[in-house]
Amino acid sequence: MKDGLHPAYNQTTITCACGNVLEVGSTKKDLKVDVCSKCHPYWTGNLRLDTKGGRADRFKKKYGIQ
Repeated sequence: MKDGLHPAYNQTTITCACGNVLEVGSTKKDLKVDVCSKCHPYWTGNLRLDTKGGRADRFKKKYGIQ
């Protein structure tokens, strides 16, 4: 590699708002994030998907069609 061309790659810590700390390699130092894989609803299984149906389902419900 050429000298002075690439950024310095260091070990850094990523700190989440929930308190989880990750040690990774990065060009930035000491990152702070709001959501991580420990507290994100998608990864924890707490994600709520309210599926109310599409246009056809609403039409059928409105007119009582089975």
